[in-house]
Amino acid sequence: MKLAFLTHEPFYPPSGGGSAEAVYLVQELVRRNHVVHLFCPRLDDGGQIAKQFGIHIYEFTAWKMGRYTSLRNLKYLAYPIFLQRMVERAALSIQFDVVLSQHAISAVAAGRLKKRLRVPVVMNFLDYLTGFMETWPRYIAPRTFIKALERFELSMPNRYGADGVMTVSDTLADYFANAGYPRERILPIYYGYDSELFKHSTDTAKDEPPVIVMHGSFDRHHLGPIALEALRIVTAAKPNVRFRFVGKETSALIRFRQRVTATVTNVQIECTGFVPYSEVARHLATASVGIVPYEESTGTHCAFVAKIVEYLGLGLPVVSTPLNSARRYFGDEPAVRFSEFHGEDFGKLILGWLEEPREKRRALGRAASQRVKSELDWRAISRKAIDFVERIQLQQGRV
Repeated sequence: MKLAFLTHEPFYPPSGGGSAEAVYLVQELVRRNHVVHLFCPRLDDGGQIAKQFGIHIYEFTAWKMGRYTSLRNLKYLAYPIFLQRMVERAALSIQFDVVLSQHAISAVAAGRLKKRLRVPVVMNFLDYLTGFMETWPRYIAPRTFIKALERFELSMPNRYGADGVMTVSDTLADYFANAGYPRERILPIYYGYDSELFKHSTDTAKDEPPVIVMHGSFDRHHLGPIALEALRIVTAAKPNVRFRFVGKETSALIRFRQRVTATVTNVQIECTGFVPYSEVARHLATASVGIVPYEESTGTHCAFVAKIVEYLGLGLPVVSTPLNSARRYFGDEPAVRFSEFHGEDFGKLILGWLEEPREKRRALGRAASQRVKSELDWRAISRKAIDFVERIQLQQGRV
């Protein structure tokens, strides 16, 4: 089939967050001999990347896109209009068989294209985007406005008549079903990791000094009062502990570090700056514990946190706040411990892991690594996702 693949993130190399998934979905499509037409923001070398992956690439060049670009949210709001036009121009000479969108932003364009192109549309939601805004300050994100955006995001599959929906978690699937979209047309595919990059190693940290690690895009909901209090608790009990933050030093991370150093005596923090997806694992592998101190919101409860998967892939024990989607999937995983939504409890769980014998942590880590490798490697998730897309296309589209 000829497939239009829509995303608001630069395709390659992955920039973090949900962007890594697109690479593996495209590889699975090409492996099955489907023709992929990728519509995305400008790439550093689009021609070479198209050749490398065996796809056709159409680049948006009106302005720079990406999770760290200036005026990001305004650009995201405008992008679907231009994305729709790009696909419509291509459709003048290409008869697409299906449109697949990544994330809510591209889903807007995909929904409008369904009526225009009269082809099946599958929307892949890697998070509940507007739900994260609940943790933003009210002067930036008034609650009535955020609730309206949340309702719109959940309404998109029904509003545009999507033929199928994939979600990052069972919790997000519940939200779409409760909004009236047929449950039988929703497939939770979760979020994966590359087991070739995030390999469990016997050469683990010696715990002297212990290193507590967190990686990601460091948005507002990642680093708040819970993380601040946890660092205070841990540092007071074990002053030699180091906290390592792997990822771009965003304004949220810079502000958090300033608050920590101003209020926590003798805290030891290191920030790596931006690290390509292919190199993240080596910064995590020497740590003692991986953490997910997310503040509570609808968005975080719906997220299937990549951090947990990647920590476990490397064999690291994990402390996380009790995110609904994570607890539903990892609730019986001994290598993951869930705190309450406050920093004191979170900090005590970190200390609890550090008090465990190293051999016990390593044994739990090995077992967890094997479990996520069998269930959540990107290849397994991609097969499941593309099976679903093919089934939708056969049922609703041109055979």
